[in-house]
Amino acid sequence: MGTGTATIATPGPGNRAWQGSVAEGAESPLSQFEISTIVPIDLGGVDASFTNASLFMVIAIVAVTVFLVGGMSRRAVVPGRWQSMAELAYEFVAGMIRDNVGTEGRRFFPFVFSLFMFILFANMLGLLPYSFTVTSHIIVTFALAAVVFLGVTVVALVKHGLRFFTFFMPSGVPILMAPLLVPIEIVSYLARPVTLSLRLFANMMAGHTMLKVFGGFVVLLGLLGFAPVLVIVLLFGLEVVVAILQAYVFTILTCLYLNDALHLH
Repeated sequence: MGTGTATIATPGPGNRAWQGSVAEGAESPLSQFEISTIVPIDLGGVDASFTNASLFMVIAIVAVTVFLVGGMSRRAVVPGRWQSMAELAYEFVAGMIRDNVGTEGRRFFPFVFSLFMFILFANMLGLLPYSFTVTSHIIVTFALAAVVFLGVTVVALVKHGLRFFTFFMPSGVPILMAPLLVPIEIVSYLARPVTLSLRLFANMMAGHTMLKVFGGFVVLLGLLGFAPVLVIVLLFGLEVVVAILQAYVFTILTCLYLNDALHLH
């Protein structure tokens, strides 16, 4: 997927006439994920530059703020469409916490709601032309997953103290099973941030790559590109569903981890 020169050879003495740089100038489907520096910042040898990823994270936060503040500015008894959408998002996350964590999860609502809205808007912004999908980078999704993992672990330790470690050895299990069960449970627990981040990253990256590939077919086929266009329309609709679904999956798993931290078994 580079920009090198590819040679096409054909039988016969005139094969050199067929040489061409078919890949020259062709844009890789993965080029849309490249990080580019907007404002270079060097902090004692550490590259802290403001990049396109940073820009779209800021845009996502601003978009969420405008959506919620603008939607609730009037606070009408009979809500309009904008207010209804803001209230729907609020009630959706509140219901998710209530169903999966219980009443003790109410104090974590601001964090869970912020997490859901940020991921949702970051995913949706990535579907706009000439935009950048920050959740297609494993470093971003792993940072979000690490915050969730460390947060719920701290909550569990503060609430239960050393009793938290009984999570890896549930009561009622025969002691003979401990050498087998405890390592499995520990590995499973430590794998949470990895699986949480990989799921979001892989889904967003794969979907956007497919859109780019079929978009290239439209250009190459010219007038016959109506078939790839149809596929792109269908893929785009699927990507909208995936963007919403992945925000939901990430958030509901966070709620389940909170439930484990608060209630253990």
